[in-house]
Amino acid sequence: MAQKKSPTNRSYKVSDQIQRDLAELIARELKDPRVGMITLQGVEVTPDYAHAKVYFSVLTGDPVQTEEALNHAAGHLRNGLFKRLHIHTVPTLHFIYDRTQERAADMNALIAKAVSSRSKDEE
Repeated sequence: MAQKKSPTNRSYKVSDQIQRDLAELIARELKDPRVGMITLQGVEVTPDYAHAKVYFSVLTGDPVQTEEALNHAAGHLRNGLFKRLHIHTVPTLHFIYDRTQERAADMNALIAKAVSSRSKDEE
């Protein structure tokens, strides 16, 4: 039976370094107007370092257009990572819009609505 390996400490370090370097590359070198202000939420690297999922949230701009622009610029950003990272394989980048903040806001709104309707029922 094959066991699924847990991520190693090294892969966490590589993921963190990729996240830091990508944040700097996007801010300084990416001139695409579709990419507004974004925050990189996290990076997940496959065990063989062939692929990396980069999760981001949008502060300004359209999330769909931003995701398209980032995936379009993935090759350029990967090339920038080649110059910065000192690892044998720099992963292919896949940008994914992270909806966690939207979901949290929706949940907070639902909770607030439930609490307010409960307090009205008690009166």
